[in-house]
Order: sequence, then structure tokens, then C-alpha cells
Amino acid sequence: MNITVIGRGHVGGGLARRWEKAGHKVRMIGRDGGGASDADVVLVAVPSGAISDALRKVKGVAGKVTIDATNAYAGRNDKYESLAHEVKSIIGGPTAKAFNANAATLYDRIDEQRVPPSNLYVSEDGARDVTEKLIRDAGYDPVFIGGLEKARMLEDFLFGIYGAVGKSVGPIFYRFAPAGKL
Repeated sequence: MNITVIGRGHVGGGLARRWEKAGHKVRMIGRDGGGASDADVVLVAVPSGAISDALRKVKGVAGKVTIDATNAYAGRNDKYESLAHEVKSIIGGPTAKAFNANAATLYDRIDEQRVPPSNLYVSEDGARDVTEKLIRDAGYDPVFIGGLEKARMLEDFLFGIYGAVGKSVGPIFYRFAPAGKL
């Protein structure tokens, strides 16, 4: 699969390395922009306050399947229901929200885990299959929690889980599984 990653930081760079290791062709785009016309899917991993500016600098993204991995650390545009809705308003293709509730500092430790850690995600139908595949190819177990209307809830989940646990124990993996499947 051809993946264009917009953002070269911990999240974008870390996922790009994991996907390349899984056999995908990955193009990384930074602050200067670039082209994404050959992408099958686009990952947006930029600071939340830079979404609009970053996407304006990328050519060929219109209508692409998109995974939004941003969080509201740098604020949010209240004109949109969620950061994922802001991304969708610019790119216009089927959109998912994933990877935002997983600590990028732990990407190199995923393969050491007894079972794959979970990755909570929301998605529109047209982005769901690709998102699940890329979650698995990054080493996580995908946990679908609903459509894009739940994106804000997933964005807020990060602050809740890391506010409650992260300050005392540091970055964590999490696992959600049906009873009897652990």
C-alpha cells in the first residue's frame, strides 16, 4: 500500500517506520509540503493548530482515504466537532481517527508485548478496512468504537486516560478485549 504521512515527528515518523517494516511504501511530508497523488491512504500527524496550514501545502490529497492521528495539545478550531472533522473538511475523503490514544514513545516496544496492545479508533465506512489493516500492520489490535461522530470522544479519551494513569506510571499500553478473549 502507498501511504503518505504528513508529519515527521514521533507519531508520523514512528508509524512510517513500522509500516515500512510491514512492507508498505511510505512517503513522509514535513513542513515544506509535497505531493500525495499516488497515496492509497494519508496519515495526518501534525500539531492540532497546524492542521489547516499543513494540509494546504500538500498537493493531491483531495478525496483520499485519511487517518487523523492528531490531538488537541496545540488547541482546536471550535468551528469543527473534532479534529478529525477539520481534517475531513479539507481532504474530503473517507476519514478515520486512530493512533491518537497510543503513546508514540512506545512504538519500539510493541513487539515485546505478550499480546498486541489495543488501538481504539473511529471511522467512516470507506476508511474502516484500510484503517484496521494499518493498525494491525503497526502491531496493534484494532478496537472499533463507532463512526466519525465519536471522534471528539476519542480525542478526549487521551486526556482522561493519561491524566488518570500517565502522570503516575508514564506512557502505557492498554488492552480492550471481550470477556474470555484475553
